[in-house]
Amino acid sequence: MAIELLTVLSFVLSWIVSSVIIYIVTKFFFGEKEGIGTAFLAALVGTIVYTVVNMTLGNGILAGLLGGIAWLIALGTLYKIGWVRAFVIAIVIWFFAYLVGFFLPTLIGPL
Repeated sequence: MAIELLTVLSFVLSWIVSSVIIYIVTKFFFGEKEGIGTAFLAALVGTIVYTVVNMTLGNGILAGLLGGIAWLIALGTLYKIGWVRAFVIAIVIWFFAYLVGFFLPTLIGPL
């Protein structure tokens, strides 16, 4: 019971953090006009895509490549942008997600 609750809590927290990163990157760095709802949807679609691809193909380079392409298609469709712009936005999102993932666990300090 506790493991399921922790898994759901972890998913929701990751979804919120990813959505905020997507929103900030698309809004402030690329001037997209869509709201936070589109960012939440993009983060959810990205999670679903990677989950399905990893369940189907396993963890590996092919799964990562196909999952990345599918997420670029979803990002381009949701934000009505082309491949190159979706790719650049995805790279910037990945960079900021890496930074947040690196610093977020250390913000609360040792328990």
